[in-house]
Amino acid sequence: MRRRTFGAAAGAAVLGLLLPLTGCGSTAGGGGDAVTLRLVAAEYGDGPSTSSKAFWDKMSDSFTTAHPGIKVEVSLLPWADIDREVSKMVKAGKAPDMALMGGYSDFAAQGKLYSAEELLSVTAEANFLAPLAEAGSVGNTLYGLPFVASSRLLFYNQALFAKAGVGAPRTWSELKSAAKALKDKGVKYPYALPLGPEEAHAEAMIWELSNGGGYADSSGNYSLAADANVETFRWIKDNLVVPGLLGPVPPAQFNRQDAFAAFLRGEVGMLNGYPSLLHEAKAKGIGVGTVTMPVNDALGSGETPPAVGVADWMMAFKQNGHREQIGQFLDFVYQDKNLSDFAGRYHLLPSTISASRTPAGGGLDKGDEQFLTALRGAQLYPVNDPSWVTVSDTIKRNIGRAVDPAGDPKGVLEGIAEKAREASKRH
Repeated sequence: MRRRTFGAAAGAAVLGLLLPLTGCGSTAGGGGDAVTLRLVAAEYGDGPSTSSKAFWDKMSDSFTTAHPGIKVEVSLLPWADIDREVSKMVKAGKAPDMALMGGYSDFAAQGKLYSAEELLSVTAEANFLAPLAEAGSVGNTLYGLPFVASSRLLFYNQALFAKAGVGAPRTWSELKSAAKALKDKGVKYPYALPLGPEEAHAEAMIWELSNGGGYADSSGNYSLAADANVETFRWIKDNLVVPGLLGPVPPAQFNRQDAFAAFLRGEVGMLNGYPSLLHEAKAKGIGVGTVTMPVNDALGSGETPPAVGVADWMMAFKQNGHREQIGQFLDFVYQDKNLSDFAGRYHLLPSTISASRTPAGGGLDKGDEQFLTALRGAQLYPVNDPSWVTVSDTIKRNIGRAVDPAGDPKGVLEGIAEKAREASKRH
């Protein structure tokens, strides 16, 4: 779901900047028609025991056994490095055949990518979950093939809620009341609001959607300083920040990883989380309740805002001309059993209808099914806009100031919107 979406990024010191998994050189075997495909993929594990290497070793070996004329060479990069390093490769004329990472649209805008239609059968292209296929498309053409995904729900510590005598909130006012009751019982972080630079754009979008706002309007244009968004951050500031219902760390300095760690220590009453955190909490014996994000009271408690969905993208570069071989490999990797295997390793959601409906290899954990339900109606970041990488970084580094007690939410959002307009012009 770093940057981040999912999983912890393994450091270069642990796994190395490049980690070849199989194959060497540019040909496989001695035949003139033999081909080696190069895939650069993000590392989803947080150390050798959870490294993605095991999965890609298995895929590479199994695929080559079935297709003796094609080898696959996979290199793993930390999440913190992969976008930058793949961009460098492309700029230097050394694009890999495929990449699995957090964004694709800038390469699509440059005409560097094969479309899904050029790689996959009609049936396979139609198998992606609708919100993911929409986010992976520029115009009506699918370039970013969704690989694994996640969605967000509001988590609450059941034991702390019982101690405070409150129930799961459905509206903002109920969330505020619950946070006050938790604070009165000595809970360190009644509501954990991570608006630090690690992943502030996720938390911000969750809140904006709960007030009918968001990052883009119905036409797909950025609407970062829309009235609904300004109202959202003004409410957070006046009703959660000023009364001291968020804990000891200012939101602009509080990162998602720190919020999750506090939740696993039993110090957080409520926060927005995704499947892997739910599994970690259960492993520690923490009882967790989950609900959709509470809405502005003006919308009514019966309203259900779309969840925030996050996906990672497989893309295929044209440079080396291996369209047919890439298509064969992707057909193999996207088989239900293989996609479900990868998703299951990291408590993520498979990106296809068939794998999510009847996943081979054991199916979805019962706790994950609610996230899949949320994902089907989720709203994703505007990743199909080439300027999104720049815009999301601007949001991450500035949105926390919108809830500063002495700050001006409208001024902060208008400043972010102006930088987004500048970034859009450059693309």
